[in-house]
Amino acid sequence: MSVYEKLKELNITLAPPAAPAAAYVMYAQTGNLVFISGHIAKNADGSVNIGQLGKNKTLEEGQAAARAIAIDLVGTLQEACNGDLTRVKRIVKLMSLVNSTADFTDQHLVTNGASELLGELFGDAGKHARSAFGVAQIPRGACVEIEMIVEIAV
Repeated sequence: MSVYEKLKELNITLAPPAAPAAAYVMYAQTGNLVFISGHIAKNADGSVNIGQLGKNKTLEEGQAAARAIAIDLVGTLQEACNGDLTRVKRIVKLMSLVNSTADFTDQHLVTNGASELLGELFGDAGKHARSAFGVAQIPRGACVEIEMIVEIAV
């Protein structure tokens, strides 16, 4: 099943990338690698999904936020691929920052929300290396931020 068939099956509509919130670009390509800037968690209405895991966000809410970020990352990736996600050869790496309390230790489980969706969409090409960190704060108070590195066909 193609990535587009899988998106349709999961009832996922990709949005174009948001404008950068500071002095950076949403993605940069060098050779066959695309580096996608960190995307923060947003609510359905586009507002920032604010909160801290272990304080006022549950593990399940964090996983849902990470999944939503993965959808946004794929939207940005689609633009980086000139509208053609079939050019994706491999999701290489995710780096996940989880706004969490000092005693919250399930950052890796929060990040599964993104990793599992990428696996569903891209199959074996969606299997990636990853880092997940607990941090004291994320820009705009977001609960999760994720960046991604992708290998594409040039």
